[in-house]
Amino acid sequence: MTVTGAESAEVPPSALADTVLERLTAAYAAAADPARATAMRAYMKDVAPFLGIPTPERRALSRSVLAGLPRPGEADCTAVGLRCWALPEREYHYFAVDYLRRYAGRCSSAFLPVARRLITTVSWWDTVDLLAVHVVGPLVAADPRLTAEMDAWITDDDLWVARTALLHQLGYKDRTDADRLFGYCLRQSGHPDFFVRKAIGWCLREYAKSDPDAVRAFLARERGRFAPLTVREALKNIGA
Repeated sequence: MTVTGAESAEVPPSALADTVLERLTAAYAAAADPARATAMRAYMKDVAPFLGIPTPERRALSRSVLAGLPRPGEADCTAVGLRCWALPEREYHYFAVDYLRRYAGRCSSAFLPVARRLITTVSWWDTVDLLAVHVVGPLVAADPRLTAEMDAWITDDDLWVARTALLHQLGYKDRTDADRLFGYCLRQSGHPDFFVRKAIGWCLREYAKSDPDAVRAFLARERGRFAPLTVREALKNIGA
């Protein structure tokens, strides 16, 4: 069975997560602003309800929540992530993303099914992209065997899983596996969804910062297979 097999990610017991969630729900609920919440929910296309806490205030509250607490282990990260995601308001999901970004290095390849659960639950770019780049990306970099999982993800019917596969190398810079990146782009070149077409352009644009000639050469050969949006995005900083 692969690491992203059909088994579901379960919430493990975690005393640290108990403390984090108790502090977090108290702090965030006290800062809720219903008027802002309505506007934030509308801006995010009604993907989830919001408490109405602006990002700077939310992050300050998060720091107070975590003050004095120890670094988590993998089970703690799993519990915090899944328990935050079980709460309806989007700010709790943002807290989990920030927490997992901070402590991704504490997690092994066995954490990938948890990341997938979060990516495929209440899915939207605001959480998926950060998980792709700052959680899935480091997991794959730390365990190259997970590249086989990304090879499966790029063909997934869930557009957010495919988008994650495209974006997971975004922070790799000159460590990018260019052949895999270009292959993924070609595999999804005809995808009908905006978010996948945009992601193709984005990952090519980012890799162009490390090897612009490779991106130009790739698009010189293959640009007819990509949507104009994708090509514009890819060449935004390097020209045709």
